[in-house]
Amino acid sequence: MKIFTNILIWIFAVLLTATVLIYQRMTGPTYPKRGNVEIGSEKIKYALIRTWENEQYPEDRLGARISVAVPESIEGEIRYKRLGTKDEWTILQMHRDADEIFAMLPNQPAAGKLLYVVTLTDGEDFVELTDEPVRIRFKDYIPGWIPLPHVLLIFVALLFSTMTAVEAIRRGNRVMTYTLLTLLSMLIGGLIMGPIMQKYAFGAYWTGWPFGQDLTDNKTLVAFIVWLIAYFVLRRNPQNRFWPVLAAVITLAVFVIPHSVLGSEFDYAAGEVVTGRKSYGP
Repeated sequence: MKIFTNILIWIFAVLLTATVLIYQRMTGPTYPKRGNVEIGSEKIKYALIRTWENEQYPEDRLGARISVAVPESIEGEIRYKRLGTKDEWTILQMHRDADEIFAMLPNQPAAGKLLYVVTLTDGEDFVELTDEPVRIRFKDYIPGWIPLPHVLLIFVALLFSTMTAVEAIRRGNRVMTYTLLTLLSMLIGGLIMGPIMQKYAFGAYWTGWPFGQDLTDNKTLVAFIVWLIAYFVLRRNPQNRFWPVLAAVITLAVFVIPHSVLGSEFDYAAGEVVTGRKSYGP
């Protein structure tokens, strides 16, 4: 019976962790803007990208490829402009490639953003795919060995955070063990791997407090500090159950905050990357 209960607890923790991370991805800047429209007798599904990673070498940077799968009777165009500027809209005709049409948005500096709108026509009707312009953020090349351990360790941190709370509520004897595992995975995944990713992508290791307002950096720091407090409280009083549960609740709360809110953004007027602005866009 005890083994069965432990299995159920682990299943619950894994499902909760997976749900929160999926929510993070769907509300973050890497998740495409999806939907469908009707033009004439055709129903068009689309997934418009909201992030673009520049290639490793400047000569290979061709731009962000925006594409929509449509029948041959439908054509399209994209109009775009730089975010936060008084630029006029630039219009690009979309070209056909097999069963889709596409256009290339010009690459931008790291953390630079464009607004773009895709319009389709069948020769008679015109339809815009989205009610508002889509916001796309550009980032520099991130080596392939970085993202996977970063995401995996963040998953592990949230998983052990949940397990710590459950163990504390159950009055189990693994509270300190799970607390240490939470701290270690959060330290490596969030405070070491995270800044490394950010350095490659946007040119700075840390843009949270006290250097900036990046909410992703700040919420990671808050969660780590709360767990550090919980650890020292448990060292003095192993029977304490309040702080481990509080730390887990705060961690869950900060993970619910969409990724990259108030994150890095290239200020075209100043010619530098700033933080504190909305970074996940429509």
